[in-house]
Amino acid sequence: MAQHFDDTDTLGKAYDARLMRRLWGFVRPYRGRVFFALVLLVGESLAVIAPPYLIQQAIDGPLTRGDPAGVWVYFWLFLLAAFASFGFRYAQAYVMQTVGQQVMVDLRMRIFAHVQRMSLRFFDRHPVGSLMTRLTNDVDALNEFMTQAMVSLFTDLAVLAAIIVAMFALDWRLALISMLVLPIVALTTFFFQRYMRRAYRNVRQRLARINAYLNEHISGMLVLQLFNREQTAFARFDELNRQYRKASLQSLLGFSVFFPTISFLAALGTALLLYWGGRGVLAGWASLGMLVAFVQYTERAFQPIRNLAEKYNLLQAAMAAAERIFGILDTEEDVRDPARPIKLPEPVRGEIEFRNVTFGYNPDEPVLRDVSFRIPAGQAVAVVGATGAGKTSLISLLARFYDIQAGSITLDGIDIREVAQADLRRHVAAVPQDPVCFSGTIASNIRLHADHISDAEVRRAAEIANAAPFIERLPGGYDYEVRERGSNLSVGQRQLLAFARAIAFNPEVLLVLDE
Repeated sequence: MAQHFDDTDTLGKAYDARLMRRLWGFVRPYRGRVFFALVLLVGESLAVIAPPYLIQQAIDGPLTRGDPAGVWVYFWLFLLAAFASFGFRYAQAYVMQTVGQQVMVDLRMRIFAHVQRMSLRFFDRHPVGSLMTRLTNDVDALNEFMTQAMVSLFTDLAVLAAIIVAMFALDWRLALISMLVLPIVALTTFFFQRYMRRAYRNVRQRLARINAYLNEHISGMLVLQLFNREQTAFARFDELNRQYRKASLQSLLGFSVFFPTISFLAALGTALLLYWGGRGVLAGWASLGMLVAFVQYTERAFQPIRNLAEKYNLLQAAMAAAERIFGILDTEEDVRDPARPIKLPEPVRGEIEFRNVTFGYNPDEPVLRDVSFRIPAGQAVAVVGATGAGKTSLISLLARFYDIQAGSITLDGIDIREVAQADLRRHVAAVPQDPVCFSGTIASNIRLHADHISDAEVRRAAEIANAAPFIERLPGGYDYEVRERGSNLSVGQRQLLAFARAIAFNPEVLLVLDE
C-alpha cells in the first residue's frame, strides 16, 4: 500500500540564524523578563567561579601558614557561594521556564489560527497526522529547547567564559596547559554535530510518518476490517516503526561515542595539568593552592562542554521543528479575501449562477469543464450524476473552499470572489455526505457553540430535520454526550444532526448533497 507523506526532507542548517530571529519575534513581548534572567545569569557565573578561588586562597594562606582557624572564613564564604549559585540558578530557570511556556502558548495559537484560514487544498496536501505533529511534537520540541536547552545554553556559555577569564587572571601558563585538549574537543564536537544533524532530522521525519499513518488508519479502521486488511496495515506500520527505531538508534550511537570521548579528553586534560602544573609548583612559578584551583576549574570547564553537547540534540530538534512550523506559517492562503470585499445585500435572495466554470483539484486535470447553470432564488434543484462527476465539487466551489480556474460563480449577481469568505459562508450551508460530529453534547453539535442560537432554535432545527425523534430517545436527549467523530451514532443519525446544524444557522442558501 503506497504511502505519501509530507516529510519536509530538505536538510537545513544545524543553527539557522533566520529561524532564531523569527523565534525571537515570539519572545520579544517578554524581553523584560529575559533581560532579568540575563542579570541573574551574571550572578550565577560569579558564584560558580568563586569556590575554586576560595580553595586556592585557603591553601596558600592559612593552611600554608599552619593557621586552621583562618580556614573558617573561607568555609563560610564557600557556603555562601554555594547558596548564591543555587538561588541564582533557580530564579533564572524559573523566569525562563515561564517565558518559554507563554511563548509556546502564543505559537500554538498562531499555528491553529493560520491553519483555520487555509483552504481545503492545503489539507489535501498535508496529512492530518503531519499537521498534528506540527502542533504537538514540533511545538513540544521548541518548548523543550526554550525551557531547558536555552536556559542551559546561556548558563553554560556564561560559566565557561567566566572560568576561562578566571584561569587567565590567576596564571596564564596554567591556563594554556588546561586548554591543550580544547582543539581536540572542538574537532570532536564538530563531527558529532554534523552526524547528529542528520540523525535527528531522520528521527523527526520518521515520527511524522508514524503519526500520519496512525491517524489515517485508525480513522479508516472500518474499511480495514471490512476488507480484512489488518495484517497488511500492521505490516506497513511495523516497517514504519522499525524505521523510527533505526533512526533513534543512530542518534543514540552518536551519544554513546561522544560522551565517553569527552570524558577521556577531560581526564587527559587533568593529567596534563597535574604533570606540568606539578612541575611548575616544584619550579616555584606556581603554588599548590593555585594548582588545586586549576584542577577544579578544568573539571568545571568540561561540564558546560558536556551540557552544551547534550543540549545540541535539543537545538537540532528545535531547528528542524522551527523549520517545519514556519513552513506551515509561510504557506500562503490560495483562497483569499479581496482587499476591499463587497458586502452581500441583506437579505440575500439566494440566486446562484455558474458561468463557464472550469475547475480541477489538479489544475491540469479538470473535474468541471465550462459548466454553466442558473438556480433562481427560492427554487430547489437536484443535481444528479455519476460518482466522480463533480457534484461535491459544486458545493465546495460555492462555499469557496477552492477557487475556480476559469469562469465565475455569482450569488445574487455578485461574484463570490469579491465577497469575504466569512460573509459568504454565513449565507451558505452544506450537509456533506460524510457528516462531521465533534465531542460534546447533541445540542453543542447543532449550535457549534454559537451563543446566539437558543435552545428553542436548536430544538426547532432538529424537528425540521426530523432528528428530534431519535434525539429524544437518547439518554439525556439534547444533553447526550457524543463521542469523538460521532462514533456512538449511526451514519444516518450523524447526517440528521448535520442537517439540523445547517437549519439552525438559518442560511439563505441551503445545499443538501445525497449520493
